Amino acid sequence: MKTERYSTLRQIPTAVWILGCVSMFMDISSEIIHSLLPMFLVSSLGASVEAVGLIEGLAEATSPIVKVFSGTLSDYLGNRKWLAVAGYALGAASKPFFAIAPSAGFVLTARVVDRVGKGIRGAPRDALVADITPPESRGAAFGLRQSLDTVGAFLGPLLAVGLMLLWANDFRRIFWIAVIPGALAVLLLAVGVKEPRHATAEKRVNPIRRESLRQLSAAYWWVVAIGAVFTLARFSEAFLVLRAMQGGMRQALIPLVMVAMNIVYMLSAYPFGKMADSVSHRKLLVVGLAFLVAADIVLAHSSHWTTVLLGVALWGLHMGMTQGLLSVMVAHTAPPALKGTAFGFFNLVSGIAMLFASTIAGALWERLGAATTFYAGALFSVLAAILIVSRGVE
Repeated sequence: MKTERYSTLRQIPTAVWILGCVSMFMDISSEIIHSLLPMFLVSSLGASVEAVGLIEGLAEATSPIVKVFSGTLSDYLGNRKWLAVAGYALGAASKPFFAIAPSAGFVLTARVVDRVGKGIRGAPRDALVADITPPESRGAAFGLRQSLDTVGAFLGPLLAVGLMLLWANDFRRIFWIAVIPGALAVLLLAVGVKEPRHATAEKRVNPIRRESLRQLSAAYWWVVAIGAVFTLARFSEAFLVLRAMQGGMRQALIPLVMVAMNIVYMLSAYPFGKMADSVSHRKLLVVGLAFLVAADIVLAHSSHWTTVLLGVALWGLHMGMTQGLLSVMVAHTAPPALKGTAFGFFNLVSGIAMLFASTIAGALWERLGAATTFYAGALFSVLAAILIVSRGVE
């Protein structure tokens, strides 16, 4: 079994490993900021929880809208890499603005710019992974990239905790440190990855022409619908940080909840990604939703730090089971010449769902309390599972 695992890892192209490391550095940069941002908004800038939900929803919706255009452009140009470089560069350039933000509105602008960068890079990067990986190894490749990405997602909050303790909760000084790994991500992608020859278009065709879009099958659009319902069930992770704040944890230690979530996410993403190459996608999706329901119920029950850590660990397991799987499903159902466009539309619909989910979550939190927010997430998860089972998806 162990020999088979190493054999699969060896089959994954070197460029996928490099793309994973690029994602890791950018996630370190982003998560240093994002793990502290809800606290910074509420405690330093005086924002309400409802305002945090709106900021997160608007920011997260921005990225998928941009992904449609960047994915389509990468199909048209036959070039994924340099669009991805531009996106990572914009994300890195946004980081200093968090450090100088005088108001919640300024933070929203910085978040939107950061997410525009994510939108520019996301679809071309995912399409690049699909381009350079054999179909029979795509689950493992997406799982590996997601695992490396998630290494950054737990190292970032861990660094934030250390710096909060070292610098006595100096949010702005810590935000400046986030600039460094962001710049490293841009440099590594620019020099470490080559555009595969087969991804270059011999004849440029507009991917969003009606004739082109008709090539996106009903199976693909069903995956898009599933992704949207998943997003409605799983609102912004900022609410996990806000829940931890209610439990009386020392402020400097609150980002540890994101560390816990992302350790579980990292450890589970590759094994479940590899499993997606041979196991029913429907079964994995439903089991993943079951873990999300469990996470929501645990988080609704109590804000004590032990309960919150259990809830976010279950949340991370859900992410590890489903996020790479949804990418694999998009790659399998999209035509080769339209992979960038397909990832773009998938993320657009998911982003719009995230805007609604986070806005609703913030409103429920303010009006009915934190527990209601998480119970509502559990209800959406159950509805999503019923939809998948009744419609059927493999």
